[in-house]
Parts: sequence; C-alpha cells; structure tokens
Amino acid sequence: MDNNRDNLMTLILIFAITAVSLVLWLGVLFFAWFFLRLFGVTIDFFAMVESLSTAITAAAVFSAGFIAYRELNEGSNSRYMEVADRLFSELNSDENIAARRWIYLNLAEDPQSGLAELSEEGHLAIKKVLNSLDRVAFLTQKDWIPEKLVMPWMSPMVLKSWAKLEPYVNFEAHRRNEPKYYQLARELANRCKAWKAKNDPDQDLVIWVNGAL
Repeated sequence: MDNNRDNLMTLILIFAITAVSLVLWLGVLFFAWFFLRLFGVTIDFFAMVESLSTAITAAAVFSAGFIAYRELNEGSNSRYMEVADRLFSELNSDENIAARRWIYLNLAEDPQSGLAELSEEGHLAIKKVLNSLDRVAFLTQKDWIPEKLVMPWMSPMVLKSWAKLEPYVNFEAHRRNEPKYYQLARELANRCKAWKAKNDPDQDLVIWVNGAL
C-alpha cells in the first residue's frame, strides 16, 4: 500500500512539475513577444511559440543523446573494469599460482613420458591451468574488452604457461583425435603472441629465471 501511494505521489509530482514548467515557458514567451512588439516587431505569438518550442525540443533531444552516449561509455568502462578484475582474480588466485608454479618447475618437456610419470598433483595442476586459460580466453573474446587493458599484465602468465603446456595439448589432441582440444586456450596464446610481437618485439617471447619467485 505504501509503495502504491509513493508511486502515485511521484506521478503527481511529475505532472505538477511538467505543468509548472509549461506555464513558465509560455510566460517567458509571452513577455518576449510583448517586448518585441514594443520595438515594433510584428510576429504572431503562436507562430513564435511553435518555432521556439521546436528549437528547444531539438536542443533537448541533442542533449539527451549526448548524455545517453556518455552514460553508455561509462557503462562500457565499468564493464571493462569488471571483466579485468575477474581476469586478475582468476589468474592470481592462490590455486592458479601454485598450479602454474608446479608446471614451470616440474613438467617434463616430452608429453608422452611426462604423462606416463605424471602424479595426481601434476594432473590437477595441468587441468587447473588449462581450464583457467579457457575461462580467460572466453572473457577476453574479440571486442569484449580492450586488449591494452589486460594484455600487458596477462600475456606473460599466459605465454609462460602455454610454452610448457602446448606440447601436452597437441599430444592429447592427436591422441584423442580432437583437433579443437582446448581450442580457446590455444587461440588466447596466439593472441598473446601477436600482441607481444606488435608491442614488445625486442624482448623474448618467454623469459625463464632460475629460482625466481
């Protein structure tokens, strides 16, 4: 009941403001018309009302369009920041950091022998990182978020992980006869390579440092 009453009061207030604004606008136009007549300018009052009202309406529409454009941009920026925050949380979670570290330090170069000797911890680490890359790839699909916002800090993690995991993904894709096995992760790595080649061509694709944090 209270909500209905509040809605009714809001509606009445809107009508009241509209009516008062209309009266004030007509009053301003009347005084302008009267002032012009004092200086000998002959003009039809209703024609003047129509012309000026049309001009004001056009200006209001233009202003509303500009405001809508600004709000759309602000909404897009907010969405971009939300996606970037989700990406950062995904890649820098304690579980993902630990999984990547295990891969960097322990994963054998040869996937056939590496899989034969793979521990349960290693298996979980590989799946964790690959699934994370798939999720990141989904969130950074083309035109969803500007690459300049995420690539500088995201691409090193992706490229280092993919340098270790690509042979395993290729091996599994061939063994399973699934050419698109972790296709999103592969496409993400390729986009990171292209971005790095364009924006940082003088640096090695991946830099390994023994005993790094």
